[in-house]
Amino acid sequence: MRAYLAINERSRRGRALADNVREALAVHGIDVVEGDGALRTGGFDCVIGAGGDGTAVGLVAAAIEWGVPLGIVPLGTFNELARTLEIPLDIEGAIHLIASGCERRIDVGRVNGAYFVNEASVGISSRITRLQTPELKQRFGVLGVLGTAFQAFRYARPIHVLAYDDRDRCERFRTIQLTIANSHRFGGLVSVESAAIDDGWLDLYSVEIDTVLEAFPIAYAMMQGRPHAVPGLRTLRSTRFRIATRHPHHIVADGEPAGFTPALFEVLPKALRVFAPQ
Repeated sequence: MRAYLAINERSRRGRALADNVREALAVHGIDVVEGDGALRTGGFDCVIGAGGDGTAVGLVAAAIEWGVPLGIVPLGTFNELARTLEIPLDIEGAIHLIASGCERRIDVGRVNGAYFVNEASVGISSRITRLQTPELKQRFGVLGVLGTAFQAFRYARPIHVLAYDDRDRCERFRTIQLTIANSHRFGGLVSVESAAIDDGWLDLYSVEIDTVLEAFPIAYAMMQGRPHAVPGLRTLRSTRFRIATRHPHHIVADGEPAGFTPALFEVLPKALRVFAPQ
Protein backbone atom coordinates (compact mmCIF):
# COMPACT_ATOMS: atom_id res chain seq x y z
CA MET A 1 0.00 0.00 0.00
CA ARG A 2 1.26 3.49 -0.88
CA ALA A 3 -0.04 6.34 1.24
CA TYR A 4 0.18 10.10 1.41
CA LEU A 5 1.03 11.02 5.02
CA ALA A 6 0.34 14.31 6.79
CA ILE A 7 1.68 14.66 10.35
CA ASN A 8 0.94 17.71 12.47
CA GLU A 9 4.43 18.27 13.83
CA ARG A 10 3.42 21.69 15.21
CA SER A 11 1.65 19.93 18.07
CA ARG A 12 3.53 18.54 21.07
CA ARG A 13 2.46 14.94 20.45
CA GLY A 14 2.96 15.26 16.72
CA ARG A 15 6.60 16.28 17.16
CA ALA A 16 7.26 13.63 19.77
CA LEU A 17 5.59 10.75 17.94
CA ALA A 18 6.20 11.52 14.27
CA ASP A 19 9.02 9.00 13.95
CA ASN A 20 6.97 6.37 15.80
CA VAL A 21 4.17 6.82 13.25
CA ARG A 22 6.52 6.49 10.28
CA GLU A 23 8.16 3.39 11.77
CA ALA A 24 4.83 1.71 12.53
CA LEU A 25 3.61 2.37 8.97
CA ALA A 26 6.79 0.83 7.57
CA VAL A 27 6.39 -2.24 9.80
CA HIS A 28 2.89 -2.75 8.39
CA GLY A 29 4.17 -2.51 4.81
CA ILE A 30 2.77 0.94 4.09
CA ASP A 31 5.07 3.10 1.95
CA VAL A 32 4.52 6.82 2.53
CA VAL A 33 5.09 10.03 0.62
CA GLU A 34 4.90 13.45 2.25
CA GLY A 35 4.74 17.09 1.20
CA ASP A 36 2.23 19.24 -0.70
CA GLY A 37 3.80 18.33 -4.04
CA ALA A 38 3.11 14.65 -3.48
CA LEU A 39 -0.49 15.41 -2.53
CA ARG A 40 -1.06 17.28 -5.79
CA THR A 41 0.59 14.58 -7.86
CA GLY A 42 -1.55 11.69 -6.62
CA GLY A 43 -0.73 8.06 -7.32
CA PHE A 44 -1.36 6.83 -3.76
CA ASP A 45 -3.83 4.28 -2.44
CA CYS A 46 -4.95 6.29 0.59
CA VAL A 47 -4.29 9.45 2.58
CA ILE A 48 -3.37 9.31 6.27
CA GLY A 49 -3.67 12.13 8.80
CA ALA A 50 -1.63 11.81 12.00
CA GLY A 51 -2.71 14.53 14.40
CA GLY A 52 -5.96 16.00 15.67
CA ASP A 53 -9.27 16.45 13.89
CA GLY A 54 -7.91 19.39 11.90
CA THR A 55 -5.19 17.22 10.35
CA ALA A 56 -7.66 14.51 9.34
CA VAL A 57 -10.33 16.90 8.04
CA GLY A 58 -7.65 18.76 6.09
CA LEU A 59 -7.28 15.64 3.93
CA VAL A 60 -10.98 15.13 3.22
CA ALA A 61 -10.92 17.16 -0.01
CA ALA A 62 -7.95 15.17 -1.33
CA ALA A 63 -9.54 11.83 -0.37
CA ILE A 64 -12.75 12.75 -2.22
CA GLU A 65 -10.90 14.21 -5.22
CA TRP A 66 -8.62 11.18 -5.67
CA GLY A 67 -11.30 8.64 -4.72
CA VAL A 68 -9.17 7.04 -1.98
CA PRO A 69 -9.91 6.24 1.69
CA LEU A 70 -8.82 8.38 4.62
CA GLY A 71 -6.79 6.85 7.45
CA ILE A 72 -6.61 8.47 10.88
CA VAL A 73 -3.84 8.18 13.46
CA PRO A 74 -5.22 10.19 16.42
CA LEU A 75 -2.64 12.40 18.13
CA GLY A 76 -4.85 15.38 19.05
CA THR A 77 -6.52 16.75 22.18
CA PHE A 78 -10.09 15.54 21.59
CA ASN A 79 -9.76 13.18 18.59
CA GLU A 80 -13.48 13.62 17.99
CA LEU A 81 -13.59 11.93 14.60
CA ALA A 82 -11.54 8.93 15.73
CA ARG A 83 -13.83 8.42 18.73
CA THR A 84 -16.91 8.76 16.54
CA LEU A 85 -15.63 6.07 14.17
CA GLU A 86 -14.31 3.87 17.03
CA ILE A 87 -10.77 4.04 15.67
CA PRO A 88 -8.15 2.89 18.20
CA LEU A 89 -6.52 5.84 19.96
CA ASP A 90 -3.06 4.24 20.07
CA ILE A 91 -0.65 4.42 17.13
CA GLU A 92 -0.24 0.67 16.69
CA GLY A 93 -3.98 -0.02 16.80
CA ALA A 94 -4.86 2.80 14.39
CA ILE A 95 -2.21 1.77 11.84
CA HIS A 96 -3.12 -1.91 12.12
CA LEU A 97 -6.70 -0.90 11.22
CA ILE A 98 -5.45 1.02 8.16
CA ALA A 99 -3.31 -1.92 7.05
CA SER A 100 -6.29 -4.27 7.41
CA GLY A 101 -8.14 -2.32 4.72
CA CYS A 102 -11.40 -2.25 6.70
CA GLU A 103 -13.52 0.63 5.36
CA ARG A 104 -16.85 2.35 5.79
CA ARG A 105 -18.49 5.29 4.05
CA ILE A 106 -19.59 8.39 5.95
CA ASP A 107 -21.35 11.67 5.19
CA VAL A 108 -19.48 14.93 4.76
CA GLY A 109 -20.81 18.44 5.31
CA ARG A 110 -19.87 21.41 3.14
CA VAL A 111 -20.13 25.18 3.64
CA ASN A 112 -18.56 27.92 1.51
CA GLY A 113 -16.52 25.24 -0.27
CA ALA A 114 -15.05 23.93 3.01
CA TYR A 115 -15.70 20.36 4.11
CA PHE A 116 -16.59 19.37 7.67
CA VAL A 117 -17.14 15.97 9.21
CA ASN A 118 -18.17 16.75 12.80
CA GLU A 119 -19.80 20.19 12.78
CA ALA A 120 -19.78 23.77 11.53
CA SER A 121 -20.84 26.66 13.70
CA VAL A 122 -21.41 30.37 14.19
CA GLY A 123 -21.23 32.30 17.47
CA ILE A 124 -19.35 31.43 20.64
CA SER A 125 -17.45 28.51 19.11
CA SER A 126 -16.05 30.65 16.29
CA ARG A 127 -14.82 33.17 18.87
CA ILE A 128 -13.24 30.34 20.89
CA THR A 129 -11.40 29.16 17.78
CA ARG A 130 -10.04 32.65 17.16
CA LEU A 131 -8.94 33.00 20.81
CA GLN A 132 -7.14 29.67 20.89
CA THR A 133 -3.59 29.48 19.66
CA PRO A 134 -1.39 26.42 19.09
CA GLU A 135 0.80 27.64 21.97
CA LEU A 136 -2.17 27.86 24.34
CA LYS A 137 -3.41 24.37 23.43
CA GLN A 138 0.07 22.88 23.78
CA ARG A 139 0.64 24.48 27.18
CA PHE A 140 -2.77 24.00 28.82
CA GLY A 141 -4.57 21.37 26.71
CA VAL A 142 -8.25 20.93 27.63
CA LEU A 143 -7.99 23.55 30.41
CA GLY A 144 -6.95 26.10 27.81
CA VAL A 145 -9.98 25.24 25.70
CA LEU A 146 -12.31 25.64 28.70
CA GLY A 147 -10.69 28.94 29.66
CA THR A 148 -11.23 30.45 26.23
CA ALA A 149 -14.82 29.13 26.24
CA PHE A 150 -15.65 31.08 29.41
CA GLN A 151 -13.91 34.13 28.01
CA ALA A 152 -15.88 33.89 24.76
CA PHE A 153 -19.19 33.50 26.63
CA ARG A 154 -18.59 36.74 28.52
CA TYR A 155 -18.58 38.69 25.27
CA ALA A 156 -21.35 36.76 23.49
CA ARG A 157 -24.01 38.84 21.78
CA PRO A 158 -27.22 37.50 20.20
CA ILE A 159 -27.11 36.86 16.46
CA HIS A 160 -30.28 37.44 14.42
CA VAL A 161 -30.79 34.41 12.15
CA LEU A 162 -33.04 33.33 9.30
CA ALA A 163 -32.72 29.56 8.76
CA TYR A 164 -34.19 27.93 5.63
CA ASP A 165 -34.36 24.13 5.39
CA ASP A 166 -34.43 21.83 2.34
CA ARG A 167 -38.16 22.54 1.86
CA ASP A 168 -37.48 26.29 2.01
CA ARG A 169 -39.32 26.58 5.32
CA CYS A 170 -37.98 29.49 7.34
CA GLU A 171 -37.44 29.95 11.07
CA ARG A 172 -36.41 33.29 12.55
CA PHE A 173 -34.60 33.42 15.91
CA ARG A 174 -31.86 35.01 17.99
CA THR A 175 -28.98 32.81 19.12
CA ILE A 176 -25.60 33.01 20.80
CA GLN A 177 -24.45 29.67 19.35
CA LEU A 178 -25.56 28.02 16.14
CA THR A 179 -24.16 24.54 15.45
CA ILE A 180 -24.89 22.47 12.35
CA ALA A 181 -23.72 18.93 13.04
CA ASN A 182 -22.99 16.12 10.60
CA SER A 183 -22.14 13.65 13.36
CA HIS A 184 -23.62 12.58 16.68
CA ARG A 185 -20.34 13.59 18.40
CA PHE A 186 -18.97 17.13 18.45
CA GLY A 187 -17.70 19.83 20.78
CA GLY A 188 -15.51 17.44 22.75
CA LEU A 189 -18.34 16.39 25.10
CA VAL A 190 -21.56 16.11 23.09
CA SER A 191 -22.96 12.79 21.89
CA VAL A 192 -26.54 12.82 20.54
CA GLU A 193 -28.37 9.50 20.49
CA SER A 194 -30.65 10.20 17.53
CA ALA A 195 -27.96 11.32 15.06
CA ALA A 196 -25.25 9.50 13.11
CA ILE A 197 -22.36 10.35 10.82
CA ASP A 198 -23.87 8.32 7.98
CA ASP A 199 -27.61 9.05 8.29
CA GLY A 200 -27.80 11.59 5.42
CA TRP A 201 -28.94 14.44 7.68
CA LEU A 202 -27.59 17.65 9.20
CA ASP A 203 -28.80 18.61 12.68
CA LEU A 204 -29.10 22.26 13.69
CA TYR A 205 -28.75 23.25 17.35
CA SER A 206 -29.40 26.86 18.38
CA VAL A 207 -28.63 28.02 21.93
CA GLU A 208 -31.08 30.82 22.80
CA ILE A 209 -30.36 31.99 26.35
CA ASP A 210 -29.70 35.23 28.23
CA THR A 211 -27.52 34.14 31.17
CA VAL A 212 -24.71 31.67 31.71
CA LEU A 213 -26.80 29.77 34.27
CA GLU A 214 -29.29 28.82 31.55
CA ALA A 215 -26.47 27.10 29.68
CA PHE A 216 -25.96 24.37 32.27
CA PRO A 217 -29.23 22.41 31.65
CA ILE A 218 -28.55 22.59 27.91
CA ALA A 219 -24.98 21.37 28.32
CA TYR A 220 -26.17 18.53 30.56
CA ALA A 221 -28.87 17.47 28.08
CA MET A 222 -26.39 17.52 25.19
CA MET A 223 -23.88 15.46 27.16
CA GLN A 224 -26.64 12.97 27.98
CA GLY A 225 -27.52 12.72 24.29
CA ARG A 226 -31.10 14.04 24.75
CA PRO A 227 -31.15 17.66 23.60
CA HIS A 228 -34.61 17.88 22.06
CA ALA A 229 -36.80 18.99 24.96
CA VAL A 230 -34.59 21.52 26.73
CA PRO A 231 -35.72 25.15 27.19
CA GLY A 232 -33.42 27.54 25.36
CA LEU A 233 -32.31 24.98 22.75
CA ARG A 234 -33.82 24.86 19.25
CA THR A 235 -33.26 21.70 17.15
CA LEU A 236 -33.95 21.21 13.43
CA ARG A 237 -33.07 18.48 10.94
CA SER A 238 -32.59 18.85 7.19
CA THR A 239 -30.31 17.85 4.32
CA ARG A 240 -29.27 21.49 3.97
CA PHE A 241 -29.65 24.80 5.76
CA ARG A 242 -29.42 28.24 4.20
CA ILE A 243 -28.40 30.61 6.98
CA ALA A 244 -28.74 34.38 6.74
CA THR A 245 -27.77 36.83 9.50
CA ARG A 246 -28.32 40.55 9.96
CA HIS A 247 -24.55 41.11 9.84
CA PRO A 248 -21.80 38.81 8.47
CA HIS A 249 -20.52 36.37 11.10
CA HIS A 250 -17.50 34.06 11.12
CA ILE A 251 -18.12 30.38 10.35
CA VAL A 252 -15.89 27.66 11.76
CA ALA A 253 -15.94 24.17 10.22
CA ASP A 254 -14.33 21.50 12.41
CA GLY A 255 -12.18 24.15 14.07
CA GLU A 256 -11.03 25.85 10.87
CA PRO A 257 -12.22 29.19 9.40
CA ALA A 258 -14.86 28.68 6.69
CA GLY A 259 -15.85 32.16 5.57
CA PHE A 260 -18.84 34.18 6.70
CA THR A 261 -22.62 34.18 6.72
CA PRO A 262 -24.83 34.17 4.71
CA ALA A 263 -24.01 30.62 3.69
CA LEU A 264 -25.42 27.29 2.55
CA PHE A 265 -24.67 24.24 4.71
CA GLU A 266 -25.26 20.94 2.90
CA VAL A 267 -24.64 17.23 3.43
CA LEU A 268 -22.91 14.97 0.90
CA PRO A 269 -24.21 11.49 1.76
CA LYS A 270 -21.63 8.68 1.94
CA ALA A 271 -19.10 10.90 0.12
CA LEU A 272 -16.03 9.82 2.11
CA ARG A 273 -14.35 6.42 2.51
CA VAL A 274 -12.54 5.99 5.81
CA PHE A 275 -10.56 3.20 7.40
CA ALA A 276 -12.79 2.32 10.36
CA PRO A 277 -14.57 -0.65 11.94
CA GLN A 278 -17.80 -1.35 10.09
